[in-house]
Amino acid sequence: MKFRTALSLACLLLSSVLAVRVDAAPDDRFLAARDAVKAGDKAKLERIAPELQGYELEAYVDYWRLVTDLGNADPDAIRAFLQRNDKSYIADKLRGDWLRQLGKRQQWADFDAEYPALAQPDQELLCYALQSRRLRGDASMLDEAQPLWLSLIEPPEGCYPVLEALILEKRVLADDVWARVRRQFEANRLAAARYSMNYLPPSQTPDAKLAVAVSDAPMPWLARLSTSALNQRMNRELAALAISRIARNDPRMAAEQLERFEKHLHASERGWAWGQIGWQAAQRHMDEALGWFRKAGDVPLSEEVSQWKVRAALRAQDWGTVRAAIEAMPPALAGQPAWVYWLGRAYRAGGRVEDANALFAKISGQPNFYGNLADDELGRAITVPPKASPPTRDEMARVGELSGIRRGLALLRLNMRVEGVREWSWGLRGLNDRELLAAAEIARRADVYDRAIAAADRTKNEHDYSLRYLSPFSEQVRPAARNQSLDDAWVYGLMRQESRFVTNARSTVGASGLMQLMPATARWVAKKIGLADYHHGKVNDTETNVLLGTSYMRLVMEDLDNHPVLASAAYNAGPGRARKWRADRPLEGAVYAETIPFNETRDYVKKVMSNAVYYSALFENRPQSIKSRLGTVAPRVSAELRNPDLP
Repeated sequence: MKFRTALSLACLLLSSVLAVRVDAAPDDRFLAARDAVKAGDKAKLERIAPELQGYELEAYVDYWRLVTDLGNADPDAIRAFLQRNDKSYIADKLRGDWLRQLGKRQQWADFDAEYPALAQPDQELLCYALQSRRLRGDASMLDEAQPLWLSLIEPPEGCYPVLEALILEKRVLADDVWARVRRQFEANRLAAARYSMNYLPPSQTPDAKLAVAVSDAPMPWLARLSTSALNQRMNRELAALAISRIARNDPRMAAEQLERFEKHLHASERGWAWGQIGWQAAQRHMDEALGWFRKAGDVPLSEEVSQWKVRAALRAQDWGTVRAAIEAMPPALAGQPAWVYWLGRAYRAGGRVEDANALFAKISGQPNFYGNLADDELGRAITVPPKASPPTRDEMARVGELSGIRRGLALLRLNMRVEGVREWSWGLRGLNDRELLAAAEIARRADVYDRAIAAADRTKNEHDYSLRYLSPFSEQVRPAARNQSLDDAWVYGLMRQESRFVTNARSTVGASGLMQLMPATARWVAKKIGLADYHHGKVNDTETNVLLGTSYMRLVMEDLDNHPVLASAAYNAGPGRARKWRADRPLEGAVYAETIPFNETRDYVKKVMSNAVYYSALFENRPQSIKSRLGTVAPRVSAELRNPDLP
């Protein structure tokens, strides 16, 4: 009996192993098909394709077979694929690829027949659709195209005919062209700006050599510019553009040049140039920034520049300018939580307490940095919402059968992250809260933590913050945080932002693992803590990555006043920059975070600190305050650093 039982168990185990091998074989062939596509080996792809009939990702193989030679593909074969895979991500992707080809070839009848079925058109496809409408005599397309004139800083190929239609129909005049050129200079898209100059009237169009001199060698060009030449609009506009280029490297030098020419410039040219100088100075935290912004007068500023005017005023604690600058913003921008919050602060500083509280109430309760700050301003403790009931078996089964969910998990299993994330996101479209929680739980059980968070983050009314703020790897993270005397809520908040708990995550700059360690930083920390057997092959090992990451967090904290805001900024942008961004006097932690010059780091620090609030609420099961975490950032000091070579 014992022998029969043992034999049965052995057979069961053997069948399990064989099943894994059988399952692995199609995966291997699928990856071989993908590699054939990358290598441009269509013959190999065609040989492999029949082996993958019935495979869960067969649609991708069919997609590759069509898209590798889409220009010569049979339209009926494309339509059959679209019908066979109706309402799927991969069908929408092929439809977009085909529509792009049809637009380039100006096959408008086929384009118009297929375009309405496209779920997610990109900007170029939207432009092709506008082109087609114009050819059909639909003049209303010009109204829809008008906003593209300023918003399309670097247009895709299919959008140029749309922009040129605006010129031909006189919807765009010289003022609009110069406004576009300024916007492109501001975005540092110089080649696109020089191209846009071709849309100017002949009397205002600089030749190619002059346009390059203004963008690439502004100081020598200004040195040769006579004030008498500024009687012409072209030269005035070019002078303002040249000054904006100088401001990128030296705002003070740019201010000197503008003072030399400003009485010869018109108010709009002069004001725009002062705004550019103020913008560049504000990002450097220069004391002169607000003064230069004031010289811009009432000239409208771009959204980016107007936000930096507010930040410069925050840095100077000039609440009157904070208020005026936010009130001058376009309504859509002023309605963003950041500027609702800071306008409320400006009102409160000016004694308008009821108006301030009304603004705070608009964003209070939002699960983000500014919602957290508004809660604090209103005296409302930050808590996690009541936990929704777990997804039922039926809910899990229904969501698990969605093609986007199935394919997303399959692709992620094969480490095809880009495709897997897109499939998963497609699968989440239109799901209600119960279905989103089921998707999150499915991903959690599959150890695909980033997709679990992505699903749980979308719920509107029923929430589960233990899924939204997952805390995996606690056996490694908690002891490591404790050994380094770190707040584990902050550690988890940072890890969530760094990698979403993807153990093999790798950034575009080469950072690796749960805590996204750069190779040089990992080596330095390993040496510092005496981890003798470390080599870069270990960086994605969970225990090693967490040990090195938390050790680095502790070293950064020691060199930055044990302040989590400074340390979070340092973790993302380096300790030297975090120190440099301090002021000459104490600075409110929220103001420090708001005035970080790098967009990525500014967003990162806000999210890390808000994450930490929710992790702390979950771990401690009690209300939290974000302002107590943000605290006050001490002034710059020249004290000796504990770790002067800290990377």
